[in-house]
Amino acid sequence: MTAQLIDGKQVAAKLRQDIAGRVAGLSFQPGLVVVLVGEDPASQVYVKAKDRAAREAGLAARTIRLPEETTQAELLAVVEGLNQDDAVDGILVQFPVPKQISQRAVILAIDPAKDVDGLHPENVGRLVDGSARLVACTPTGAMKLLAETGVSLSGKRALVLGRSMLVGKPIAQLLLAQDATVTMVHSRTLNLADECRRAEVIVAAIGKPEFVRGAWISEGAVVIDVGINRLPDGRLVGDVAFDEAKAVAKAITPVPGGVGPMTIACLLENTLIAGLARRGL
Repeated sequence: MTAQLIDGKQVAAKLRQDIAGRVAGLSFQPGLVVVLVGEDPASQVYVKAKDRAAREAGLAARTIRLPEETTQAELLAVVEGLNQDDAVDGILVQFPVPKQISQRAVILAIDPAKDVDGLHPENVGRLVDGSARLVACTPTGAMKLLAETGVSLSGKRALVLGRSMLVGKPIAQLLLAQDATVTMVHSRTLNLADECRRAEVIVAAIGKPEFVRGAWISEGAVVIDVGINRLPDGRLVGDVAFDEAKAVAKAITPVPGGVGPMTIACLLENTLIAGLARRGL
């Protein structure tokens, strides 16, 4: 068996095109502001990509760049100003932030109605109780890629590797909402390989290069690899040993080119959703 490759670039391009069409038909221009503190090279690249994608989709996008030495109070004052700005529908503070700033304090400071990262406790709670409004972008993108396979999740045994608030916990809730039977595994799980072999759907989000081996995957499983890890030789790989896994899986996301492109597309979609909701549309 050779796995179907789930092309995140293609799905993301289609979603971005759809968002641009919807934005073009609006009587207002949804506004997205990204706040970047410091000079982290990876963050600089991500922020530039987000800004470019937002502009291409017709959003009113801008980036606020703050110096590395910015205090927590100064950053929270910027966030509060954006909360009060009616032209701003989405606020995203690029993480990580410098060590003098509490990431949790930043998340709590963002107006939940403008929290396009889906990390505020109010939005997390809405996801749990079934009234989701803004959901974290990476899990949302992963679910859209699962939908591309045409596999019904109802009754399927789904395994989530990782329990982070950014990916693991929200995607477990999204899988439950589609009637999958969900198991979460993590660094303290016993017999991890056996747990993987029982799964029909695997979502890996642990940040360990090629940790999940092909022998751990049951024949015909669907594998969503959220991990993105840079090896010493410069190559980017996921949390799953791709070459091994594609020989047994039914479908699999590549790294790069799988979940990654979906994250930005879903950020744009969240900004559109927030803009419509704030205007009662």
